[in-house]
Amino acid sequence: MMNEQWIQTFRREIGEFAEKIDSFAQGGIDKNRYKGISGGMGSYAQRDPSKHMLRLRLPGGRLTVDRLKFLAETVEKYQVGLMKLTTCETIQLHDLTAGQVPPIMEAAIGCGIISRGGGGDNPRNVICSPLSGVQPGEAFDVMPYAEAATEYLLSICRDIHMPRKLKIAFCNGVDDSVHSAFRDMGFRARPDGTFALYIAGGLGNNHRMGVLVDEAVQPREILYYIKAMIDTFCAHGNYENRAKARTRYMQETLGADGLKEAYLSNVAAVKAAGGLDLSGLEAPAGLDRGAGETISDPRAIPQKQPGLYAVQYHPIGGSLPVNKPAELYALLKDIPGAECRVAPHETLYIINLTAGEARRVLAATADGAKTTFEHSVACIGASICQQGVRDSQSLLQAAVAAVREADLPDGALPKVCISGCPSSCAAHQAGAIGFQGCVRPVDGKPMPAFKLFLGGSDALGEARFGEPAAVILEKDVPALLVELGQAVTAAGTTWEPWARDHGGELKAIISKYA
Repeated sequence: MMNEQWIQTFRREIGEFAEKIDSFAQGGIDKNRYKGISGGMGSYAQRDPSKHMLRLRLPGGRLTVDRLKFLAETVEKYQVGLMKLTTCETIQLHDLTAGQVPPIMEAAIGCGIISRGGGGDNPRNVICSPLSGVQPGEAFDVMPYAEAATEYLLSICRDIHMPRKLKIAFCNGVDDSVHSAFRDMGFRARPDGTFALYIAGGLGNNHRMGVLVDEAVQPREILYYIKAMIDTFCAHGNYENRAKARTRYMQETLGADGLKEAYLSNVAAVKAAGGLDLSGLEAPAGLDRGAGETISDPRAIPQKQPGLYAVQYHPIGGSLPVNKPAELYALLKDIPGAECRVAPHETLYIINLTAGEARRVLAATADGAKTTFEHSVACIGASICQQGVRDSQSLLQAAVAAVREADLPDGALPKVCISGCPSSCAAHQAGAIGFQGCVRPVDGKPMPAFKLFLGGSDALGEARFGEPAAVILEKDVPALLVELGQAVTAAGTTWEPWARDHGGELKAIISKYA
């Protein structure tokens, strides 16, 4: 938790922001100027400017019992109608009035939720492998480092002026859903207790894999590497053209080798200045309360702690039912060590449960995804987002309904990633099937459509970007997915081997819709 002086500064900023959001609501500030003000506080006006979103940053995706209680109380007090899990491990509250945003920001401080830097040209929510600390086979628990990085970044965010945002991820060496291979900074835990570090990667336009700059970063020194990245970005990032103001464009201007040289030079300089060593960062002691009872369920994942389980819960489209925080809080409040983790694929993991506790949580989360395809990811979409081009949530709901009606078996379709615009908020370029919102001319008229990407992966050590394959009218996407799933089913296999071995049939089906 930040020190009291920093918290008081943030409280003053909330007071100043309350005046700005009120002025915007009264028409005194236009939407472009307001976006530049509100983003740094973690809030944006929606497509309907009378409604607002507040992004609650959760370092490492940790949704503790205290934070669950805060969410439940906030939903009740302000009658929140829509909550969204995000691919940056945060929770967004939607459809808020201007007068509701500042008091929610203020109340969130009490449980360690800080919205500062949730948007704008700031270091964003630091994410880490969602099962870090409990996942079998992990190199080590990276959560303490994600939280230490967060505290450092929040302490300096008002003193730096970067060209654009900076996204940092910590991978535990097993689960790379955090995309350490193509983030602005990706720390990947190694069995020897160090980190491999990749920098200047990213999705969206001109997507790039990160550059491997160091294979043995000492965990106690991560803040030096973060400070050096900020210095490198400020020195070589593009302040003139926002479209090219992300770290990945430094690979173009400096070349991969030049970028690595410039960055490591800054690392050496920051280390020479000193003062950023971490100490006393130890993973919490492992729980030892698992009983002899076991449970077998596809959503109950055995932890590395004997007798304990994590339960997976994926609300369709990442839209968290507003009653769910209260329901989960009631179940978890008296369970030692229990908490939720928000994953980058818009899934919640509820961890540190005995078999009996896991059964009760499974029952409470039975409304979630049932198949691999239903675990698909979609951004909030153009019905709410000012930047959006297409309504990705509506498309996903239509696709899920069509696939259910076709009664396709689990595995016939992979998890699909749907972004409403080129920003890749659903990481569509890293999905086995990805869709990006766009338009397609039909008889001279622009029609709602999605660009189809195929073959992406975020598996550890196998990261690759999908290739654009076609542009499909929005109305045809559910039918395309059903036909692809039927072809896979007829072949008696699952998506991955079918897509690999039946390229001609895959292209033929797509061509019917393209």
